Formats: sequence, C-alpha cells, structure tokens
Amino acid sequence: MRRILWLVLLWLGCAGAATAADTPRTVLVLGDSLSAAHNIAAAQGWVHLLEVRLGDMEPGWTAINASISGETSLSGRNRLPALLEKYRPGVVVLELGANDGLRGLPLPALRENLAAMIDAAQKSGARVLLLGIELPVNYGPQYRDGLRAIYAGLARDKHTALLPFLLEGVALDPSLMQDDGLHPTAAGEPKVLENVWNALHPLLQGSAKK
Repeated sequence: MRRILWLVLLWLGCAGAATAADTPRTVLVLGDSLSAAHNIAAAQGWVHLLEVRLGDMEPGWTAINASISGETSLSGRNRLPALLEKYRPGVVVLELGANDGLRGLPLPALRENLAAMIDAAQKSGARVLLLGIELPVNYGPQYRDGLRAIYAGLARDKHTALLPFLLEGVALDPSLMQDDGLHPTAAGEPKVLENVWNALHPLLQGSAKK
C-alpha cells in the first residue's frame, strides 16, 4: 500500500512538472509603430525592453514582436491566425487602433476587428492584454470618447486585461515625445514599458529576479 501511494505521488509530481514545462511562455505583441520602435533603435523600444525583463524571470518568458509600422486593426486581424499557429503564445498583447483612428475608420468596424482578434487569441488558449490609445484632441470628443469606450467595453465583455492608455505619463511630456507628437523618444520607452508591465505582469506565471 505504501509503495502504491509512493508511485501515485511520483506520477503526480511528474505530471505537474510536465504541465509546467508545456505551458506556453511566449508573449506575442501585435501592434503598430508605437510598438515597432518607430524612428529609434529597435533595442530602445519598449518591446525589446520587455523581452529583457521577461528573460530575467524564473522560469523565463520570450517576447515576439510582430508589430509593423502602419498596421491597422484589419491587417492585424488578417495576420493574427498565422502568428498564433506559429508561436502558440501564452499571452497576446494587442496594441492596435491608432492608425484606424487617424484615418477616421468607423468605430463599429474597429470594434469588430479587435473583437475578432481577442476571440482568436482566447480560442487558441492565450490570455489577452488590450492596450488602449488616445487620439489628438482635434479629432473631437465624440470620436475620442467612443474610442476609449471600445477598449473598455471589449475588456469588460471579453474578460481581458486592459491598459487604458499606452502612453500615459509620456504623451504630454515634450521631452519624451518625438517631433511628430505621436511617438515616444528612446527616453520615453522605459516609461511605456512600465505602463505595460503593470497590466501584463499579473498575466504571467513565475516571479521576476529583479
């Protein structure tokens, strides 16, 4: 009887270890130029800084940056299935909507694209972090408020994590923004990372070394 109990405990321990080892430890970031290190070195962008921090976790995670400058929610929606199949991420970070907003895409279409991406990621078994963006004030309060409502509503309805504004504490500081007023400088990227990290960290397993 004692031997049988020992064998059961051994099996459970091995099964637990296998489950931990099989757990996807990849963070897939799908975004636009705000995540693609626009006009700065790739190593200075917040996604690369995230990759370094993830590597300091125990056990570690890997970051895949699938962001492309100019990406829209529709093009991201079209690309996501292949990315999910290739990388099988445990967490998907969606940072899209800025280019749609700048082009005046109707908000229902933006919501539909984001919702489809969230559904695809969750169906694959990944947890989702949605990164919200803000548009310049000249786009008017109705559109800007509607954009905020999309991110908040999707996070609530789809049960995802949410960072309401990616550039919080950065966008209004001229010393941290490039001349175009849209993209952070290299000096602003660490702050962007901290914004993301506060929302992302609860989705990750393991503990950071530092």
